[in-house]
Amino acid sequence: MPLIALTGGIASGKSTIARRLAEHGAVVIDADQIVREVQAPGSEVLAAIVAEFGADMLIADGSLDRVRLGAVVFADDAARATLNAIVHPAVRRESAARFAAAFAADPDAVVVYDVPLLVEARSEDPWDLIVVAHAPEDVRIDRLISVRGLSRAEAVARVAAQVGDDARLAVADVVIETAGTMAETLAQTDALWERLTA
Repeated sequence: MPLIALTGGIASGKSTIARRLAEHGAVVIDADQIVREVQAPGSEVLAAIVAEFGADMLIADGSLDRVRLGAVVFADDAARATLNAIVHPAVRRESAARFAAAFAADPDAVVVYDVPLLVEARSEDPWDLIVVAHAPEDVRIDRLISVRGLSRAEAVARVAAQVGDDARLAVADVVIETAGTMAETLAQTDALWERLTA
């Protein structure tokens, strides 16, 4: 019943690895999805965000304007720290509940927590294995421009706002190199699955 943390910088191929592990039968729990859920209209987290950052962070239907909030916090370390202090405790509680539910449903499950901010927020948690998706910064910047449509300045800012590659690699038990072909990334992921289920 291993509990695996899967992390990587923005545009590092982490989602591709998570999808492949899910195809093999892993229970993948997505930290970003939990963040969206704990920030839903009516939540204590959303109320705290509005109290801190203002009602103009909401769109007409009362939900969070993630783009507007992102523009504020990616440009301001103090604002990002404030947001994290609001969001991370709620995400930690919800993720723990989901891990417990997955293992209650199947004690032999391989549970994978897809978590971008592992080093920033969760590196001390009792993971059985930390897997890092890794591609050089220039590759990730190019992906953000070509795949997600960001400007070069936006892409560079997003990468710069995250912890550096050295810090992620320092906590890694397994590194999956994603700068090559899709087939190479999937082959490394398949080898990881064989190791987890051996």
